[in-house]
Amino acid sequence: MRVWDDIADDAAEAENRKLRAALIRAIRSRVDEIGWSQTAAAKNLGITQSRLSDVYRGKISKFSLEALVEIASKLGIHVRVEVEPDFAVPSAT
Repeated sequence: MRVWDDIADDAAEAENRKLRAALIRAIRSRVDEIGWSQTAAAKNLGITQSRLSDVYRGKISKFSLEALVEIASKLGIHVRVEVEPDFAVPSAT
């Protein structure tokens, strides 16, 4: 997702935004797959309907990575972290 690379202040922020965006997409998809209304989903997830509406509107800045992982977990979405080195970053000397 190059867009995050372009609008983020640094690489770490871009990575965090990419992760939050992916989680938001997965949460929306799962809620739709289950067939819940936003009201029912919010109740079942233990969050307010306005909070879930923020998910549906893609309000990434309103959510921490931790909050999205918690919501995803309640939907049976398992988050896996994959770490790979960026060989373009020079090593410290």
